Amino acid sequence: MDEPIPVTRDVDWGIAKLMPDVDRARAWLLTVNGAPQSYVDLDDPTHLEFEYARRLAHAVDAATEPRRPLDVLHLGGGALTLPRYVAATRPGSRQRVVEADRGLIALVAEHLPLRDGSGVEVCAADARTALEAEPDASADVIIADVFGGSRVPAHLTSVEYARGAARVLRPQGRYAANLADGAPFTFLRSQVATFAAVFAQVCLIAEPSMLRGRRFGNAVLVASHAELPVTALARRAAGDAFPARVEHGPMLERFTAGAAPVHDVDAAPSPEPPSGSFGIG
Repeated sequence: MDEPIPVTRDVDWGIAKLMPDVDRARAWLLTVNGAPQSYVDLDDPTHLEFEYARRLAHAVDAATEPRRPLDVLHLGGGALTLPRYVAATRPGSRQRVVEADRGLIALVAEHLPLRDGSGVEVCAADARTALEAEPDASADVIIADVFGGSRVPAHLTSVEYARGAARVLRPQGRYAANLADGAPFTFLRSQVATFAAVFAQVCLIAEPSMLRGRRFGNAVLVASHAELPVTALARRAAGDAFPARVEHGPMLERFTAGAAPVHDVDAAPSPEPPSGSFGIG
């Protein structure tokens, strides 16, 4: 069998590369403009290499009983890591993926095709525009993992956007977003305040060292009108290779103290990561 070789292609938002993992036979790392974007193991879609992907998966795993199919809306597609995970762990799920980069969609479809009968539909569109077109109460889970380059776009950070997500979710539904920030956490604190202004329940999953301001990194925000399974999320996050904790209630209120909700008129993208924060090699 021929050894897999790297693939490089110009896509809408820059240069995408697919690099084979030498340790796993059919696993690939996707980078865009040099930054790690997705990791996919075609033989084992339940293998989640990136910590933030595992934390997003924890939110899905704790959404309802195991194996129960879900209707999931993914804002941001990349190499379709989480859609593949949901298809494998919850057969029969209906999933819609919104990815703005048509070139990236084509690259992934060609080299990392979905399994037959995956139940995953991929469409090319802006995430906010697609969200606003979704029917009311049509999703059990919304997963937002949208980065323009290495920053969350401003129009996906506002109260108006959060209200759109709340409209699309069912009463017990859950929103989970991958965010990135570093001390003094101006962006992350504003996002907690923004979603707390719309949803009854909010929590944050992140590594303690990141929350102590020692480095720039990812944090997963989870929001719902229903009670969040904080204990289950904390147990899953603590069991990861790089353990995380779940901030909620008074501790999260202290973290967010003084931060104001963001509206469309004053929304800004997440901060530019310091050089080398998410690079390869």
